[in-house]
Amino acid sequence: MVKRFGLFFLVNLLIVTAVTVLLSALGLSRGAQGTEGLALMCLVWGVVGSMVSLLLSRWLAKVGMGLEPLDRQGEFGFVARRVEEYARLAKIETPEVYWYDSDELNAFATGPSRDRSLVAVSRGLLERLTQEEVEGVLGHEVAHIANGDMVTMALVQGVVNAFVMFVARVTAFAIDQVMRDEEGRGGLGLLAQSLLVMVLQAVFGLLTMPVVAWFSRQREFRADEGGARLAGRAKMIAALEALRRDFSPERLDGGSPELSAMKISGGGVMALLSTHPPLEVRVAVLRRS
Repeated sequence: MVKRFGLFFLVNLLIVTAVTVLLSALGLSRGAQGTEGLALMCLVWGVVGSMVSLLLSRWLAKVGMGLEPLDRQGEFGFVARRVEEYARLAKIETPEVYWYDSDELNAFATGPSRDRSLVAVSRGLLERLTQEEVEGVLGHEVAHIANGDMVTMALVQGVVNAFVMFVARVTAFAIDQVMRDEEGRGGLGLLAQSLLVMVLQAVFGLLTMPVVAWFSRQREFRADEGGARLAGRAKMIAALEALRRDFSPERLDGGSPELSAMKISGGGVMALLSTHPPLEVRVAVLRRS
């Protein structure tokens, strides 16, 4: 749980901080005239920062998780063939297909667009799920790509980044003004105010995570439905049931599951911060639909 949210929060914090340093170095923050000018500047740079992260997403996944190309002729060659089949049904370019060496039961999709994406599966998922269950997972991930979820979430995060940058600067300015005397002397000073902005961005960024997490949970329901159309409803439900068994409280007692914001499985006590709905809820929704 900590790793999952920590990775998500840290990457976004680094992006916002880098943009802040760049704006300060170029003097653009001081050049924004009035509240409206500041708001526009934050919106532009907040979205730009999020889009940069999206453009780097495939490279970051390959380097950060040690992805290896999946052999089409090997034991699990069906994975590449199913991804190609589902991509054709979804009318998108076939994603690159990778695997990574981990015992965890997970898969993810990422990329800057519907036609420049990748799907990756863990060794644990390939070894512990049946072929039908794996196909349900693959349908879910291809549906994420077909729905344009990566771009949507990047835009949502960009708007949230803009809000965080704006509120942090307005708050820091207000604190600086309170600390000045009647003649306008004193205050925080440029360096202290810049540092305060960065701290406030980290705090407000954490406080806005539930908003982004809520949007993420909605996209999971859509991807489940899309996976049911691509792979078949029975396979999609079987995949979710397999994940639910793997992440049951009995199995996780005494352990700390390594999850990331990109992965299909999730849940936990921090419902507001969860990027995925509870698996039992997803199964119930899929059975009713």
